Amino acid sequence: MRDTGTPPLLSRRAAVLGAVAMLAAATTLANRVLPGWAYPLCGAVTAGVLIGLARLSGRGFAELGLSRRHWRRSAATGGIACLVVAAGFGVALAVPALRPLFQDGRVGQHPPGELVWLALVRIPLGTVLVEEVAFRGVLPALLGGGERWRWRPVLGASALFGLWHLLPSPALRRNAGVDAAIGALPLPVLSVLAMLGAAVAGVALCALRYTGRGLLAPGLVHLALNSGGLVLAWVAGRAG
Repeated sequence: MRDTGTPPLLSRRAAVLGAVAMLAAATTLANRVLPGWAYPLCGAVTAGVLIGLARLSGRGFAELGLSRRHWRRSAATGGIACLVVAAGFGVALAVPALRPLFQDGRVGQHPPGELVWLALVRIPLGTVLVEEVAFRGVLPALLGGGERWRWRPVLGASALFGLWHLLPSPALRRNAGVDAAIGALPLPVLSVLAMLGAAVAGVALCALRYTGRGLLAPGLVHLALNSGGLVLAWVAGRAG
């Protein structure tokens, strides 16, 4: 049910345009302008502004996946999905042909303190928070979604999630597994494939959001994939 305490001060169309403009500015700043230490700050501020836009347009917290009513269900859904992620990591580590996926030049030989910063601050605030709020919460709600799955809002938000990955897509060549598989492709083709892959992942994360009725479910999985993958790549690099 939609919250009615805040009267709509923005039209839904204006809020969508504002959210897209905010995200375009944020990805440009994060990938081209700001120093690394400001990345999580940019993500947290962007997430806050997006929630504000959605609330000003009359979207309720439940529509945004932020209702406290469903946090237990969302946590349980995310926890079960994280077990699947852990099993997938285990298979990738056990199968020699898949181990190059953990050989990522973007990880480098970070000292332990920097690894903690990346896994527990930079990724949770700069990546997971803003992406889940934006693409599984605010945008589906502004595009006409409610508390239940609707294909058009999900596909629209997931397509924008794909576009969000345009600027960071060239860095994929620094992953040994990706480079071996498709690294010889022209950069524009690689970028398109990266964006398509992100869009498909966005649909899957939306499915978790609506199954768990909250952003905590996809957020936990997103964190497990990104921070967990980073730690495993770091360990693999040290072992190698």
